[in-house]
Amino acid sequence: MKLEPLAQFFEERLKKEMPGETAHNMMLPKLKNGSGIRFKHEEKSKEGGVLILFYEEDGIVKFPLIERPEYNGVHSGQIALPGGRKEETDTDLIQTALREAEEEIGVNKSSVEVLGSLSKFFVGASNYDILPVIGVINQVPKFYPDSREVKEIITPAATDLLDLEKRKVKDINAKNGYILSSPYFDLQRKMVWGATAMMLSELVAVLNEFEASYR
Repeated sequence: MKLEPLAQFFEERLKKEMPGETAHNMMLPKLKNGSGIRFKHEEKSKEGGVLILFYEEDGIVKFPLIERPEYNGVHSGQIALPGGRKEETDTDLIQTALREAEEEIGVNKSSVEVLGSLSKFFVGASNYDILPVIGVINQVPKFYPDSREVKEIITPAATDLLDLEKRKVKDINAKNGYILSSPYFDLQRKMVWGATAMMLSELVAVLNEFEASYR
């Protein structure tokens, strides 16, 4: 997998209908009885953006994920895509994703070429509508993690997402008291599950299309 043909493919593919919920549900955590969790929120959902940033290093296409520090919140300690909540100064959710990524991992937003986005994704646990933005950067980025928001940055290969041996299932004691049977990606010995895994699952569907087109 090389960055240039991948970027060309994504630029055209992201203009078309996306796999959406069908792909998301492949990594959906469920209760032990097999049913999904339903969240009730009195407030209107908030908006946010995350960045899936592809770059090439030593011939390998990679992307950064962050490990959140422990804090009093539903996503404490989890692996996530860099991103966050939309601010009033953001013109759209693409700008949100770029700004938040710059703040969290130190990648200058002006150096990122935006190719498009995946399907908008509702995160029930935190009541957010998230837009996963796809971008590329034509050099190996130097990461500068924000010490308040990022415990660690990991940089798996894009092909790791396609490795079936890295897709596993584990029981999780969620903070809301539920015991979940959760599919996850095992990436660089980190467990990537929940909303992030579900968004990445749609990315996997598109990466599989790319791989099929270049066989």
